[in-house]
Amino acid sequence: MANQRTPTELGTERIGKLLMQYAIPAIIAMTASSLYNMVDSIFIGHGVGTMAISGLAITFPLMNLAAAFGSLVGVGAATLVSVRLGQKDYDTAQRVLGNVVVLNVIIGVMFTILCLLFLDPILRFFGASDATLPYARDYMQVILLGNVVTHLYLGLNSVLRSSGHPQKAMFATIATVLINTALDPLFIFVFGWGIQGAAIATIIAQIISLVWLIYLFGDKRELLHFHKGIFRLRRKIVADSLAIGMSPFLMNLASCFIVILINLGLKEHGGDIAIGAFGIVNRLVFLVVMIVMGINQGMQPIAGYNFGAQLYPRVTRVLKLTIYGATAVTTTGFLIALFLPDIIVSIFTTDDELIRLSAEGLRIVTIFFPIVGFQMVTSNFFQSIGMAGKAIFLSLTRQMLFLLPCLLILPHFFGAWGVWASMPVSDLAASIVAAIMLIAQFKKFHRMAVSK
Repeated sequence: MANQRTPTELGTERIGKLLMQYAIPAIIAMTASSLYNMVDSIFIGHGVGTMAISGLAITFPLMNLAAAFGSLVGVGAATLVSVRLGQKDYDTAQRVLGNVVVLNVIIGVMFTILCLLFLDPILRFFGASDATLPYARDYMQVILLGNVVTHLYLGLNSVLRSSGHPQKAMFATIATVLINTALDPLFIFVFGWGIQGAAIATIIAQIISLVWLIYLFGDKRELLHFHKGIFRLRRKIVADSLAIGMSPFLMNLASCFIVILINLGLKEHGGDIAIGAFGIVNRLVFLVVMIVMGINQGMQPIAGYNFGAQLYPRVTRVLKLTIYGATAVTTTGFLIALFLPDIIVSIFTTDDELIRLSAEGLRIVTIFFPIVGFQMVTSNFFQSIGMAGKAIFLSLTRQMLFLLPCLLILPHFFGAWGVWASMPVSDLAASIVAAIMLIAQFKKFHRMAVSK
């Protein structure tokens, strides 16, 4: 054990330095991950056509559903690893690693089989028309066949980051992006594989990165590494991982349902091209959101470790710094969307009507973006310290408590504009709820620190 590396600096190093050390690689990785989704959309838009962009947008709910099951295991396990390392419970942390692999394989295979059996009806339910269904089907068939690879890649990368290796986790993501970006034009333009080519490029890139992650976890010099005995499912580890991962799972599940309503509302009031506009806006908004998620991922092991070690002032400090960083990012996104929307959306398409609809939607969706970062950090914070109930509640407030009623009511009065406006209205309401809960938690931390 003496020769193995441990992340004890999480409890001793200056918080600002730690957050930079962990957040910057995560930000780069998450930005790269978002960019590689954008690259898919850009190549599909220019290489396949406008309806292909709309078809890709139809797949978003199913992609969210797949991500929901992936995060149920990966995010919960990563948080559990951080807390157990903070408590010096290395044996349990090892077993969490093994359980991540087994759970991802089981859930990934089951999800793939069920979705492939009912793919066309699912896509129809998500808003696909006769014009967009072939594109959505071609893309998702490939993505679903590689679903187990995706789950394993994301799950192991999360554990790698939480076990004290943010740079290596970043390199895995960047490698995936670079490989995907290189293969996209080859498969779409040279081989003529269309939208399927983009999906094939994605899965091949993830397979290559997964092989590297498996190699890293095979290194016996690391505190967490693959070895005999850790792959047997343990009831408590599974239950704890799923309980903590339930927050992002429900958030992604809610996102799946919400995107279905958005697609159906836009299809009714604007047609397939309006769905394509949402697809573009969603990619751009997702880029900003992923940067904030990168900052959150930098916070996660620091908050989890120090909470496990009962170092509450350090927990409060990392939370404050994360909120500052996230707010700066979302405010920048708001300003770009306000002043340069036409230039930004034209990256994806040359269709004038699609550009107009996308630019208009982008302006509406980002109205309250400056406070979105705060809401995201608060939800992730409760998840990071294992307070699953609060994290789940905050994750669902925006989606189900506020956005769902808006999507059901506003379009009846304002048409497509009502669909777009539902998103910023729910952002504002959810941020108010998050502020109330966070203030209460700050007061509790202060009392706990004083009483020590």
